[in-house]
Amino acid sequence: MKKLSLFLVVLSLFIASHAYAENIKIGSVDLIKALNESDSGKKAKTDLESLIKAKQSALDEKGKTIEKLKSDIEKQSSVLSADARKAKEEELEKMIRDYQRLVADSQNEVKKKEGEFTNDIIKELRAIIEKIGAEEGYTIILEGSDGQILYKKSEIDLTDVVIKKHNEMKAAPKK
Repeated sequence: MKKLSLFLVVLSLFIASHAYAENIKIGSVDLIKALNESDSGKKAKTDLESLIKAKQSALDEKGKTIEKLKSDIEKQSSVLSADARKAKEEELEKMIRDYQRLVADSQNEVKKKEGEFTNDIIKELRAIIEKIGAEEGYTIILEGSDGQILYKKSEIDLTDVVIKKHNEMKAAPKK
């Protein structure tokens, strides 16, 4: 679907270029690069890594507790009564279920935070791209990171301009 849409855009541009050859101005932006290299993107990545480390620390602690209980059950298996052993095994199973739930919750929270960070920055980048397109008279600005552009002159790549403007926008004092 994306390739068909891109083909139709390029075909339209080709047809229009015969009529308005000197008025066509095309640019491209690598949104992934802009996201990863902007100051906001770097900060979001750092914040996400901190969240992951905190979650991993909690998971490791819970995992150690489970391993200790397993070890205790194995060591005491010959001395424990059947009822006591059963109670310890049930406790272990409950801890394992809690651990699995904690892992799933942690993964979901990290994905949600990553999505929030990414969506916010992408919205800002798109607004900057629209502004650059309007102010500098671009006919079209294509997204260049997903492999849809097979060739482009380096002069049409606006990624570094977008990153610079985004960093300036975020650094500007808020009124």
